[in-house]
Amino acid sequence: MHDPGAINFRALSFFIAVFDEQSFSAVARREGVSASMISRVILQLEDTLGQQLFYRNTRAVIPTEAGRLFIDYARTMTEQLSEARKEMLDRSLEPAGLIRINAPVFFGQRHIAPWLTELSVRFPRLLIELTQTDDYIDPHKDAADIIFRIGTLTDSSFHARIFGSQRYYLAASPGYIAKNGEPHVPADLTHHKCLVYKGSSGPNRWLFRKPGASWIHHPVTGLLTSNNAESLLTSALGGMGMVLFPDWLIGDSLKKGDLVRFMAEYDSAIKTEPQHIAAIYPNARHPPLNVRTVIDYFVEVYGSPLYWQLD
Repeated sequence: MHDPGAINFRALSFFIAVFDEQSFSAVARREGVSASMISRVILQLEDTLGQQLFYRNTRAVIPTEAGRLFIDYARTMTEQLSEARKEMLDRSLEPAGLIRINAPVFFGQRHIAPWLTELSVRFPRLLIELTQTDDYIDPHKDAADIIFRIGTLTDSSFHARIFGSQRYYLAASPGYIAKNGEPHVPADLTHHKCLVYKGSSGPNRWLFRKPGASWIHHPVTGLLTSNNAESLLTSALGGMGMVLFPDWLIGDSLKKGDLVRFMAEYDSAIKTEPQHIAAIYPNARHPPLNVRTVIDYFVEVYGSPLYWQLD
C-alpha cells in the first residue's frame, strides 16, 4: 500500500521544477543538491502515487500522461502551502515599513489624521505616508497601498472593505434660520441662500425624496460655490447660507447645535446610488500585513454604526 504521507512540499517543488526544466541535473544545480538525490525524490513520489511521472532518457526527462495530469494538482498544492506558510508567518510578524494611504482632503483631515497618533503608538515600526486629494485615484497606477474612497463601488479588480454608507443632511446655522426662516419642502429652496460644493465634475446636484419614493433633482443657485468643503462649512457656520453635506462632515456641528438640520422627513443626497465609505486595496488573495493592520484598525475606530452618524 502506498503511503500518502510521503508527499511533502519539497517533493512537489522538485517535481514541478523537473517538469518545467525537463532535466534532473539542471534542477540539482539550481537547488545545490545531487542529480541522484532529485531522481530519488521523484522515484519516491512515483511510488507514492503508483504512477510513472517521467520517461527518462539520456537527453531529457519527458513528462508522462500521468505527469501532465499531476502537474496542475502539484502547482495548486504548493501555492496553497506557500499561502498558508505566509499567513502563519504574518501572524508572528509586526507591521513595519512604509504604508501609503490616500484619502479625500476633508475626510482625511476629520477622520484619518486624528487617529494616526494612536495607530503609530500601537505599531511603532510603521512609517505612514498620507496623501489627501479629491481627484480620482487609479489604484493600479497611483502609488497607494490603501485608498479611502467615498462613492459607488464598481471596479472588481481591487478589493474594498466597506465601513458604512454616507448620509446627507440639509443644514444651516441657527442665525441663518432666525433671519431667513426654514424651508419645509424642496421647492422652498428657490427662496434660500445655498452654499454649493463644486468639484471637477461640476456643482453637486441637490436631490430629495420622501422615503421609498424616487429621487427628484431640485436645481439651486449657489450664493457661494467652492471646491473646498471647509470654506463652505465655515460660511454656513457663519450664517451665510445652507449646505447639503454628508454626516461625516457636519455630524459634530449638528450634535453641538452649531448647525440645525431641516426637512428631516425627506431623504437627501447628491447622487441616486448609495455612497459607500470604503478602504480599497489591490486585489490579492491575502492582502499584505500592513494593509490588513491599518484597515482593521480603522474598522475598530469607526465602529458600527459609524461614530459620526446621527441616527
